[in-house]
Amino acid sequence: MSTLRTASVLMCALGASMPALAGEIKVAVAANFLDAITTLGEQFEQTSGHKVLISSGSTGKLYAQIQNEAPFDVFFAADDKRPELLEQENAIVPGSRFTYAMGTLVLWSPDDKLIDNDLTVLKNGDFRFLAVANPVTAPYGRAAQQVLTGMGLWQDFSKKMVRGENIGQTYQYVYSRNADLGFVAKSQVFSQGEYADGSWWEVPAELYSPIVQQAVQLTDSAAATELLEFVRSEQGLKVIHAYGYGTEAAN
Repeated sequence: MSTLRTASVLMCALGASMPALAGEIKVAVAANFLDAITTLGEQFEQTSGHKVLISSGSTGKLYAQIQNEAPFDVFFAADDKRPELLEQENAIVPGSRFTYAMGTLVLWSPDDKLIDNDLTVLKNGDFRFLAVANPVTAPYGRAAQQVLTGMGLWQDFSKKMVRGENIGQTYQYVYSRNADLGFVAKSQVFSQGEYADGSWWEVPAELYSPIVQQAVQLTDSAAATELLEFVRSEQGLKVIHAYGYGTEAAN
């Protein structure tokens, strides 16, 4: 066999065994899902060879960035409103919108005695500051507003509220004890079947509108398609459930 032909055969053999070229996937993710998508991204990178680059913020602000042509490939929102708007604006890959998680609102404090079963702390207003995400830009903030309004407390607590730009900042206010307690995403204080240290009230679902979290693909990136397929796989759903989310398949 000639040297040229031998080299050609070797290249063909190598080509058959080499994985497809790795790609970079730019992901915009709502702050509540940051820990989960970080775990998902790490697992996906190990099996695919692709690189997942994550930018986090409030759903409203990320949506505005996408409208202004920010170079994201995938958007994991904390609601279904913005993904639907992007679909109506023909700004997504057709047919890519889907519900990846159902969010749960939790009132949490690092103080293990502050929140009791009777919600005495809310009824008496016995705290310095309560952290709530901005209801305009953050779906979890809107849910918190619905809960407090239903309890007749939204106006009463207005001077005691500290407002996070997103649910990530809201959690930090409570975690750092700059706020005594706050309404956060369950995923921020729950992992592998256990709550973080402190006290909490898992808000009954009937007290706020369902937090339907949807994702969309924004570019024709094959790597982005693979990532979304991974998120919807059995392995991906396992991670999502471990962070305290529900999914359509599980509901």
